[in-house]
Amino acid sequence: MAFDIDPSQLGNPQDLEQLWVNKAIDFSEVHYDLLQSLDARFLKLTHIDDRIYEAFKASFPELNVEKIEEEELKNEAAKIKWRHFCEQFKPLIKDHNFGTLLRLDPKGPYTEENTTFSYRLQFLAIEIARNKEGFNLSLHTMPQQEFS
Repeated sequence: MAFDIDPSQLGNPQDLEQLWVNKAIDFSEVHYDLLQSLDARFLKLTHIDDRIYEAFKASFPELNVEKIEEEELKNEAAKIKWRHFCEQFKPLIKDHNFGTLLRLDPKGPYTEENTTFSYRLQFLAIEIARNKEGFNLSLHTMPQQEFS
């Protein structure tokens, strides 16, 4: 069955947007709690972390995961590159393009100043790299902080 509806005229209902925000915040809280609770170098975020990490390092060798500059993720060239990167994992990662919150600096919590919107696979690639490279370790070794 085909619909004769222009998708651009459907809008984005407020309650649907709020559900996305709630899910993204819940996901972020769980992630932050995990980072504080255990040594992230041993944390597996997916069943294919190693594969994602290798592809990420090959595709984005210059991206500094220790401190993300938002422009590195959101400029036009980066969007195209990220889209291509994400497509290869589409059949393997459920909700690979779901909206997720990403910390810009792994030493800090999720705050308005330290958080940007990303796609789930962007988040996974960057956080897997941070875990493997030890950038998330500082959260485990510092006193527990509340999620902001």
